[in-house]
Amino acid sequence: MRALKDLDLNLLVLFKYLLAERSVAGAAKLLNVTPSTVSKGLAKLREWFADPLFVRGRRGLQPTNLALTLGEELELWFQLTGVITSLNRDAIPDGARFSLMVQSPFYNNLLSDLPITIHEHYPNSVVKMLAWNRHSLGDIVNGDADLGICVRESYDRSLLKLGNLPYYIDHEELFCDRPVVFLRRDHPLLQRQWSLNNFLACSHCSVVLEVKETWSLDMLLEDEGLKRNVSVMVSSFEQALYMAAQSQQALIAVAPSYCTAFAAKYHPNLVTLPLPLPERLYSKLELTFILLWHKRHNQDSKVRWLLQEIRRLYQRAPALGAT
Repeated sequence: MRALKDLDLNLLVLFKYLLAERSVAGAAKLLNVTPSTVSKGLAKLREWFADPLFVRGRRGLQPTNLALTLGEELELWFQLTGVITSLNRDAIPDGARFSLMVQSPFYNNLLSDLPITIHEHYPNSVVKMLAWNRHSLGDIVNGDADLGICVRESYDRSLLKLGNLPYYIDHEELFCDRPVVFLRRDHPLLQRQWSLNNFLACSHCSVVLEVKETWSLDMLLEDEGLKRNVSVMVSSFEQALYMAAQSQQALIAVAPSYCTAFAAKYHPNLVTLPLPLPERLYSKLELTFILLWHKRHNQDSKVRWLLQEIRRLYQRAPALGAT
């Protein structure tokens, strides 16, 4: 058994449901996660407690003596946490801080009115909106951010798949999209045949998505024995569009098609083209934009209000890709 500081306390919630259900599938259903997620959480608990905790029996999972003892000891803890989370559940204090992590340029395109809306309802509040980065999910888990908006990939080898989100993170899908190519209206590539070979031969400005310098497009090309000519790397789609719009260089950028509206407003010299890929490959690059938050916030009045306002603003926003 290791130090308590090394234990993710969210795993104790998983333990509670396992003890009640005596089934991985039953616990997964109540937690609204996959059985695989519960199994991985149980493996971490077993490692930390140095005990199997549950063994397979004729009537499902049977708790060990340590698990039964833990269940009794944790009962008071669960009662206490329930009381704590219910305190001021419906009250947002004056001077509250709202912290969001949003993928750029999603904020500029669809949620630019959010800070105004927050201050209209809570004049003394502080609004913190930062760009989504590799630390953002950890910030949400640690409580340093209330919620986030980011992109998840569908390609099999991607680390940013929806299924890789931790079981204690809730999310809802906002929309699905595909990447397209952004390039200047006077780009030399437009004078040549729009082909995969010519696309790959151009100098690319690529986005570093959270964990790696390559994202699903690069993985797909690698699996096909191909590679882009990446000469510049930036941290956001917004920066990539800026670089592609500069006349001093012949860079092209690949970004979600929803960025078309942002480009039309800030970089009117850019045009878009679909990726020169057959549909069987293009369909593997689908992107899903999600709103995500920690499960512990499901009863938090501030986060619930934020979710409600974001949904309202998102539904009011112009159609994605509209110019």
